[in-house]
Amino acid sequence: MDFQLLGPFAALHRGRPVLTGLRRQERCLLAVLALEAGRAVPIGRLIDLLWNGEAPAGARSTVHTYIGRLRAALGPDGVHIETRDDGYLLRPDEHLIDTRTFEDGVREAAAGGDEERVLRYDRALALWRGELLADVADAALRDRIGLRLAALRLSAAEERARLLLSLGRHERVAAELPQLAEEHPERERLVADSMLALHRSGRSADALRLYRSVSGTLRSAFDAEPGRQLQALYDRVRRDDPALRRPEAPTYAVRVRGEWLPWNTGGDPALEFCNTYAGWGGEPLPGSEWLRGYRTLAVWAGHLDLLDDRTVTRLLRRAEERPEEASAVLEGAREFRGALYGCLVDAPGVGEGRDGAFGRVAGVVQEAMRHAVFVRGEDGLGRWNPHPEAGLRLPLHAVAQRAADLLADPRRLTVRACPGKGCGWLFLDTAGRRRWCSLGVCGRAEGAS
Repeated sequence: MDFQLLGPFAALHRGRPVLTGLRRQERCLLAVLALEAGRAVPIGRLIDLLWNGEAPAGARSTVHTYIGRLRAALGPDGVHIETRDDGYLLRPDEHLIDTRTFEDGVREAAAGGDEERVLRYDRALALWRGELLADVADAALRDRIGLRLAALRLSAAEERARLLLSLGRHERVAAELPQLAEEHPERERLVADSMLALHRSGRSADALRLYRSVSGTLRSAFDAEPGRQLQALYDRVRRDDPALRRPEAPTYAVRVRGEWLPWNTGGDPALEFCNTYAGWGGEPLPGSEWLRGYRTLAVWAGHLDLLDDRTVTRLLRRAEERPEEASAVLEGAREFRGALYGCLVDAPGVGEGRDGAFGRVAGVVQEAMRHAVFVRGEDGLGRWNPHPEAGLRLPLHAVAQRAADLLADPRRLTVRACPGKGCGWLFLDTAGRRRWCSLGVCGRAEGAS
């Protein structure tokens, strides 16, 4: 059976509609069970959802009747609704349920190169044919059962737009995103990306009009004003800031295996891991976040010779096969990066101060060392390497080992953060003479020599 919930509700058996003859509430009941397929839904919750907290006398008996009619109508097509304690469960069996396909697609889009990720987001978002259960659920019921899916849809649309902008495809974003941004003015990233895409497509007046529309809605519906960054973007569009016309290509970056990676300026892999993230004070610049996906993490580790090319290729293949695991490792890498930065510079607002940050770094280091092997390199020197059994955590373990080496070395006392406005990259200053990082532009920008 093919259950379609992302729009008007439909159930198809070999392409044939099977819901004809069923009442609206019976179809709504089936839709709720399909949304929760594999999990028992208590009859009390079903009653609450079907009548929105205003159930009539005899509602329990009515639900039993509905279940009987659903079993009679759909049982011959392989749909099995089981009684579980004081509730009902729709057996997932081999059924296709578009909500699950959508969630799987969004998770899979976390891995791969930018082009591949855009295609995966396209496929996942194309499953939406309208509001969730548009013909059987009202707005109140959708708010109760569909908020998580709706939020995931918006997040996927935002991430897809960011990828398209980074690839220079602002026309596609301008054609597809502004309407969604107007419907969700509280999602300022949607609004900002829509404005930027419109501006780059030669439609600056439409970008300014979208901002004013969103501002009015925020004031009337939420008693709020647009955020500082959105206001700044509005001002830049209004004065036609030339910097907005440039493609969203990363700043100070190199392209490796199709991934943008930051320049090496710190003098140590542990510092390079923090760089870009550690800087960009003020308004974020293009490329200020380079750790965008697991693929980027693995490619970066290979680029800095923390892993060999064969291992990187194997990890990329495994990440595509296990997108959820890859996403979890990426999240752990970002948390480790934040703790490491806080540990090195005691940045306000990062982590819990030096002791808390050091403890979190130490936890990852200890995990890495439990899986480490001591090998002899081509230079004849022995070194600790992460064990292949670490799987997708290999890049994280590799950088954790280098972080441990730095934190145990007196060089750690020479770590500096570039004070240039919009920079802040970390670097080693073993001579005690450098103030600025080696980008060579920060000091001049600040009027320093």
